[in-house]
Amino acid sequence: MIDYRAATSNSQRITTMSAAKRSTPPSATSTENAIAQRREARRGVGFGLAAYGIWGCFPLFFALFDGVPAGEILIHRILWSCLFLALVITLMRRWSPVQAAFRQPRGLLPVLGCAVLIGLNWGLYIYAVESQHVLQASLGYFITPLVNVALGMLILKERLSRWQGVAIALALIAILIQLVVLGRLPWISLALAATFGTYGLLRKQVPLDGLSGLFAETTLLLPFSLAALTWLMAQDASHFGIALTNTTLLVVSGVLTTLPLLAFAGAARRLRLSTVGFLMYINPTLQFALALWVFDEPLSLTQLITFVLIWVGLACYSLDAWRGRSTR
Repeated sequence: MIDYRAATSNSQRITTMSAAKRSTPPSATSTENAIAQRREARRGVGFGLAAYGIWGCFPLFFALFDGVPAGEILIHRILWSCLFLALVITLMRRWSPVQAAFRQPRGLLPVLGCAVLIGLNWGLYIYAVESQHVLQASLGYFITPLVNVALGMLILKERLSRWQGVAIALALIAILIQLVVLGRLPWISLALAATFGTYGLLRKQVPLDGLSGLFAETTLLLPFSLAALTWLMAQDASHFGIALTNTTLLVVSGVLTTLPLLAFAGAARRLRLSTVGFLMYINPTLQFALALWVFDEPLSLTQLITFVLIWVGLACYSLDAWRGRSTR
């Protein structure tokens, strides 16, 4: 037997719910989503500015060391980065991917390659600051995107677009000008770009996020770091524990290595790749400014021409990337 009163009541409730849905404008939800997306995008830009700002100001930090060789700074940077990363991973409860990676020794070969490359890159960068070649370091990170394109063509057999070809050609002309006019190659710039570009290429083969990946890399380098530190202490050549300032800076180097990585991860989750790519140029731009205005490094006309050619090449590269995304 049908209960018409219950049916009528249900019908009234359905009608009321439908009216309520109609009373909420469909645009309200989309507006709220748009506001939330803009809020997250602003936070992402903040994280990106923090990450690339810290990286760009690294010359100021490494210039604070008094009489500590670049090799020893590198040893402690690896050591304290590994320890601080372990603490961060513990607090974030992110040990699962790390444990999974170390259970597969064969899969650690690309990680070991990344570790060697990032170690070389760190050491070269510290040497560049200590030897007052911050301009060369800046140039190296300016040309890194173009090195990435070249590596993609040579190793991954990717096809170059016309503007990418123009960008690489301008970079090669810039390097040749320095070789012909100054009689030497900007080897620090080329080494920094080559190590970091190859690191990025190899890093794509490692199924680990940035935090876990860097911890795995520093962990693989840790035995070498400890062995080198032991040798320095045996030779009575270690600066750790001698002066409070240098000792503190050596420990802080590990913290400063990790913090911009965390900020970059926050930016990458919230921003489009094109925005992250644009923010990337903050790092070498800050280094360029610091080299001229803080460290008083000379900028010859030949070097200026080199930078201008690289900047024009980067403009071609960025324009090509932007056009490619807009067509998609």
